[in-house]
Amino acid sequence: MKPNSSELPPEVRAALRVYRAALPLVSAVLLPGYLARMVRRGNYKEGFWQRLGHFSEDATARLRSHRWTWIRSISVGETLVALKLARALHAADSNLRIALSVTTSTAYALAREAASEWLFPMYNPLDNRSAIERVLSALRPERLILIEGEIWPNLASACRERSIPLLLANARLSARSAAGFAKWRKWTAPFFGLLDWVGLPGEVDRERWITAGASSKSLEITGSIKFDQDTAATTEPHPGLEALLLATGMPAGTPLLVAGSTHDGEETILAELLANLRKPHPALRLLLAPRHVERVPALVRELKPLGLRLLRRTELPVQADWDILLLDTTGELKDWYSLATLAVVGKSLTAHGGQNPVEPALAGKAVLFGPHMENFESVVRLLLQADGAVQVASPADLEAHISALLGAPERRAALGQNAIRSLSAHQGATRRTVAAILKCESFAAKSTPVQ
Repeated sequence: MKPNSSELPPEVRAALRVYRAALPLVSAVLLPGYLARMVRRGNYKEGFWQRLGHFSEDATARLRSHRWTWIRSISVGETLVALKLARALHAADSNLRIALSVTTSTAYALAREAASEWLFPMYNPLDNRSAIERVLSALRPERLILIEGEIWPNLASACRERSIPLLLANARLSARSAAGFAKWRKWTAPFFGLLDWVGLPGEVDRERWITAGASSKSLEITGSIKFDQDTAATTEPHPGLEALLLATGMPAGTPLLVAGSTHDGEETILAELLANLRKPHPALRLLLAPRHVERVPALVRELKPLGLRLLRRTELPVQADWDILLLDTTGELKDWYSLATLAVVGKSLTAHGGQNPVEPALAGKAVLFGPHMENFESVVRLLLQADGAVQVASPADLEAHISALLGAPERRAALGQNAIRSLSAHQGATRRTVAAILKCESFAAKSTPVQ
């Protein structure tokens, strides 16, 4: 007779005891900063109690009327992937009800905008046993799909105990993160071992996930869902946004540098860079799209001393001279890339990680990013090998490359065409991911005790 596989393996129970013992102390240390961040970003204003597993009476009744597929996301980037996957899953099986949970307020705005009869947006519960149990009891999920990363021990172990398939789509594990998990493998590997299925972007990721603790039998190469975008739609300038720019008085054909998903410190670097580039390229303008929209008021104060004319997206349409347009809305960045002359990828100049370069690349733009692109190693490698992007070593290096590319339209076009060609070869990841998810069972279901 096989053991009941819904019971937690001994190594998981041991690691879980350590995690649960440390959690109150770690929470006490991190809680003040967490609450301050919630207040600063306005996260407490809506759905606060969902983080503790409590829903309104109406939401509770709705949730308990179905069994749900739960997709767990984090911020905007992961949520865009989650929404794409959710729509594809529902197209494959119209009976599915999908609960999409997120962590940030900007991601929640995206999820709420997509809400429908079959899609329920919510906030992620804290990895507290009581909160997790309340959410699982309300959703009674047929499966839990994690997007890209973040394995939470209490959540993962509760899914195993309830025989809920625990799946990881569009799995992402940088070399830096893999090295960190390897260092603490005794305590982290057991939780990765609870994953029933992991969809890998490419072969290079396999060994990292095995080292982290995932079973080799759970790994399947599906490609990256972020590659699955409609290149034909994004290469044409967005007519509505183009009209807004022209209405400000900006002449047609004005070069526009679009910096997407920027992080703290990068906006000042790029604004100063704009001031320098204005000498050889006086018509150049800059669109800044901060990763966190709530930072825009602080950015206005930060950039004003530079003497550049600032305009906010929410002020459009308006006729006004401007040097920098601040994108203070969510969900539009992809469309703004279609108007870019050049695109710079945020979180690559001042911080480790980098943001996703696929959207500007598939828009057919010349894409530049800094030295810190650890979170998108496979995509970066693909683009650089195909001569579909430019990686710079420093802000000064970035300035030199932008100046050169502004004077070389044929080189810009070649970079964009190379990028589209290299990424288009990886289309179909969403379809492969959906097929794998719908046929996947939990480890417990696959190992039902045999008499």
